[in-house]
Amino acid sequence: VQLVESGGGLVQAGGSLRLSCAASGSIFSINVRAWYRQAPGKQRELVASITNGGSTFYAGFVKGRFTISRDAAKNTVYLQMNSLKPEDTGVYYCSASTGLSQSWGQGTQVTVSS
Repeated sequence: VQLVESGGGLVQAGGSLRLSCAASGSIFSINVRAWYRQAPGKQRELVASITNGGSTFYAGFVKGRFTISRDAAKNTVYLQMNSLKPEDTGVYYCSASTGLSQSWGQGTQVTVSS
């Protein structure tokens, strides 16, 4: 599975961004898509995930602000980020899990200025 993210950038606090992650390759084997992020000096952490059945999970620090969604026809997952805070700054990674393996995108930088 190959993943390509887009949509990162610089935004002021309170602003919005939408990240996209397009998948290609053995996509039939994917059962969970997710977004992770990694801030400088910190470990990578799960932000949100969505299953093939549409079930979603959100980390507590983004609940009510971020929304994960998918377009099955385009093999693309989105992360709509609203009410962004400076602490949301980091590299955002898309992942795809098959149950046996997890694939990662190259990451996209999100910077929120105060």
